[in-house]
Amino acid sequence: MHSPRWSLHGQRALVTGASAGIGLAICRELLGLGAQVLMVARDAELLEQARAELEDEFPGPEDAVLALPADVTDDEQRAEIIDWAADQGGLHLLVNNAGGNLTRPALDYGEDQWRGIFETNLFSAFELCRLAHPLLSKHAASSIVNIGSVSGLTHVRSGAPYGMSKAALHQMTKNLAVEWAEDGIRVNAVAPWYIRTRRTSGKLADPDYLDEVLLRTPLGRIGEPEEVAAAVAFLCLPAASYITGECIAVDGGFLRYGF
Repeated sequence: MHSPRWSLHGQRALVTGASAGIGLAICRELLGLGAQVLMVARDAELLEQARAELEDEFPGPEDAVLALPADVTDDEQRAEIIDWAADQGGLHLLVNNAGGNLTRPALDYGEDQWRGIFETNLFSAFELCRLAHPLLSKHAASSIVNIGSVSGLTHVRSGAPYGMSKAALHQMTKNLAVEWAEDGIRVNAVAPWYIRTRRTSGKLADPDYLDEVLLRTPLGRIGEPEEVAAAVAFLCLPAASYITGECIAVDGGFLRYGF
């Protein structure tokens, strides 16, 4: 029998951007550790496909994995997400994974474009953390994990606004970790490098670019969504109970090189 330090049985997790890629992998990992998972994403059809897939993989109680289509950049829909979580019985874990990007030179962004990146990557996460605080603070040991990026720690070719938004997300993680420690809420982040998802498939299809990426990655390969999900799950576990305010790079050693 697994030690309770390595189990999430009896805990309820809300994961945004949950319908594909890293978000879906996080849901799968948390379910495997015994958590109930609440999935949120914008695309209702894709989200329901993902939920049904996980339900088949993890047969159990009907409410083990639930889904709500919603846009985290919308004030009213954010409130609906948290109300929905409250209706399920509350919240122990929040994973802010929803994100987006538009890669171009700094001078080529329209104001609405770069502001949109901040709305998705930073402001939505900050507001969801604040809205979730009353639910999370009801427990002695709750956890928030924010999905940052190595682009928030060093220069990569993903565009200035993306790196700016992720750097701010990392700083938000540190501030909330200190502020909310007394409320029993740990707040951490993970910072992935290139991970094999639908979003990265276009760039990584260019063999010359892929070679450049691999040359800067000591482990010599692209990461998998499950490898990010494992780091997220660890930070949620009771076993990580003395870790807060941290940002763990899941990058194959990339940050030791730079790009």
